[in-house]
Amino acid sequence: MTTDTALSAPAAAAASPHPAPRRRRGRRNRQLGGYVFLWAYSLIAMSPLLFLVVSSVRPSIEIFTDPLGLPSVVSVENYRRAWIDGGFSTYFVNSVLVTLGGVALGTVTSLLAAYPLARWRLRGGEVLSSYFLTGLLLPAQMGILPMFYLLQSLDLFDSRLGLVLVYAATGVPFGVFVMTTFFRQVPLELEEAADLDGAGPLRTFWQVMVPLVTPAISTVVIFQFVPLWNDLFYPLILLRSDENFTIPVGISRFFGQYQADWGTLMAGLFIATVPIILMFVVATRRVISALTAGIGK
Repeated sequence: MTTDTALSAPAAAAASPHPAPRRRRGRRNRQLGGYVFLWAYSLIAMSPLLFLVVSSVRPSIEIFTDPLGLPSVVSVENYRRAWIDGGFSTYFVNSVLVTLGGVALGTVTSLLAAYPLARWRLRGGEVLSSYFLTGLLLPAQMGILPMFYLLQSLDLFDSRLGLVLVYAATGVPFGVFVMTTFFRQVPLELEEAADLDGAGPLRTFWQVMVPLVTPAISTVVIFQFVPLWNDLFYPLILLRSDENFTIPVGISRFFGQYQADWGTLMAGLFIATVPIILMFVVATRRVISALTAGIGK
């Protein structure tokens, strides 16, 4: 019996094909295949942007003759024409002021509303939370007529300030929904410790609670910034003067004026796209941490 056991062990070892290295090799091949697929998909997804960048530094005659070719000479004349002659300098500044103002005001308002709804036991708090939630269920465009008359009565029609207030109001429901969820995940012991240290409610809110929900703030900022930057509906209805137009309205006029000048059109479109690209590059890490918050708990 002992002899059979002693003989069977070397035989089993010799017959074993060492599966551990084979499993590691298979896992490595699957990872490599995944990387190749993701890089290929990224190149396909980025190809319109690459075409936009390359075409923006080419003369229009080259784009007509060889749309997918490389520029013979790199020139920024298209950007100069779009920025100065096409009025993109005015449109760009207006979009920056209106979008950043609406996002900042809406985010601060959402913070101030979400904190008591999430941390305090308020009479009618559930009804108020449901009221904010209806802002996500109903499209804000349904209230354009009351908005129009309200801004007109306040002498804010055809003004950037009026558009900022409209943008801030439309972003509050989403901001309250996201930040309320994050505030509820913060342990109560942190507020109790701040209270023992002598911190008042405002100091506890700004110095303890707000830094803990920065991923939620980043998420709200990005998901508000992109739609507001690309919004055409409200500026088209609530603005009348050329000096107040934002980039979406400006692009619609720009296309009519430079429809045969493809190089200038591409330059103008790339100028309108740059802030969105920068926003995603800067805040991607914050958004990922916000979306994965609580997974490891």
